[in-house]
Amino acid sequence: MTEIAAKVSGVGKSYGKTKALDNVDMALHKGEFVALLGPNGAGKTTLFHLLTGLFVPDQGSIVIQGHDIRRSPERALAGIGVVFQQPTLDLDLSVRANLVYHCRLHGIYSSITSDRITDELQRLGLANRASDKARSLSGGNRRKVELARALLHDPAILLMDEATVGLDPASRATLVQYVLDRCEQGDISVLWATHLVDEAERAHRALVLHEGKLIAQGTPERLIAQTQRPTLAEAFLDLTGIH
Repeated sequence: MTEIAAKVSGVGKSYGKTKALDNVDMALHKGEFVALLGPNGAGKTTLFHLLTGLFVPDQGSIVIQGHDIRRSPERALAGIGVVFQQPTLDLDLSVRANLVYHCRLHGIYSSITSDRITDELQRLGLANRASDKARSLSGGNRRKVELARALLHDPAILLMDEATVGLDPASRATLVQYVLDRCEQGDISVLWATHLVDEAERAHRALVLHEGKLIAQGTPERLIAQTQRPTLAEAFLDLTGIH
């Protein structure tokens, strides 16, 4: 994995006197699943807000698919799909209507919209729920629909921002496995933000963010060896000083 899909260089962001991110450097390579680990308040969501163009960094640069997000925001953001922590489906629309609306926002030709939607729903096991209102779905299935929506415009990069919060363990495991499979097929690069360490155990790399600083990164095995702890969960606690 040598081709860089996204690069963050010296990025800082403050809200008043609070420094949310402090000189963060990171890269995401093509076909890579990277877990962004950090306790609540570590700066994970702020980093995602910058990567998705909702806010601009106070310092540093963000380059996505070769496009600087400040200079060419439309080109940079066109290659990103996002599942945010907060639910964003229109619960009174059907599953298909939610997805059609997203396709129209991204200018996807109507001639291929139906096939793309059908394909994504089949991959996620929701083909039989296309006509159901989103309100009728379980929390796990709503997340699957949001994931399908994030992938409809064929992004190069998928950002998952605490996307499994509130889901049961089986639903969390299903989403992690699905995204891992897509990475291994070479379809996409993934940055998965979480404070649930078990979701990072199968990542190609894990980044540990704490109090706005990137304090460690490497394969899960490397972080375990670095801290001389028996598990990634204990390594994470050791690195962040959480007890």
